[in-house]
Amino acid sequence: MAGLGDKELFLLDMDGTIYLDRDLFPWTIPFLEAVKRNGCQYRFLTNNSSKSGEDYIRKLAGMGIEAVREEFVTSVDALIADLLSRPPHKLCYVFGTKSFRGQLQAAGIPVTDRREDGVDCLVIGFDTELTFQKLEDACILLNEGVDFIAANPDWVCPTWYGSVPDCGSVCEMLYRATGRRPRVIGKPQPSMARLAMERAGVPPEKAVMVGDRLYTDIAAGVNAGVDTAFVLSGEGTRADLEASPVKPTWVFGSVAALHEAWERERAGAAPSTTREKSV
Repeated sequence: MAGLGDKELFLLDMDGTIYLDRDLFPWTIPFLEAVKRNGCQYRFLTNNSSKSGEDYIRKLAGMGIEAVREEFVTSVDALIADLLSRPPHKLCYVFGTKSFRGQLQAAGIPVTDRREDGVDCLVIGFDTELTFQKLEDACILLNEGVDFIAANPDWVCPTWYGSVPDCGSVCEMLYRATGRRPRVIGKPQPSMARLAMERAGVPPEKAVMVGDRLYTDIAAGVNAGVDTAFVLSGEGTRADLEASPVKPTWVFGSVAALHEAWERERAGAAPSTTREKSV
């Protein structure tokens, strides 16, 4: 793989990497501006299936970042591509937010929120509108043997006050109740990274996956065949790094340190021989 200074496409996780909940990290805008100033690209890759790309455009605009839809690849994008590439389901019960259901419907996926409608597939995402009725419907459908697909496997979603259960935690709860596990689409699967590289027209050796979770972000990069940068600004810790079988190419305290190292190498400085860099 190319050195850090040769990277032309940054595949950026969002929550915990460029911001935390509603708070933008101070180093994010300088980094994004530097990427564009150097004629390079970035794509925002998020496993958060509760929101659409348009929702994220509005969220980033409120933080001072101007973005366009083409700069986002979400787990819902990857899920839609997967569903459209396979023999169609008759009807999918959507266990998720109204935004999640609306994105699937707009893509031509037959959807419902009524289990009595002849459902043959349960599709689940991060549901910030969770109700017990959805849990009960899911258990009934899974016991009936319908297909089971999850947009993302994250255990938690970080917030300003800590973490809340994400799609992976709800899937684990459903597994304990029914014995069924889903086929997972988002990170750590490679589809999102590959879709981003294809859309950007950049080969794997010129791309780097940047994120704060080893088991989703970094694993997705490894599975997609790209170098990876693990940042310690979100969920992941040094203890996680020591215990994890998934190892990143580089470790940085934050995107600020990654930015510094990238600019230094692009200017001709020799790559660092140490893997970890602090802020």
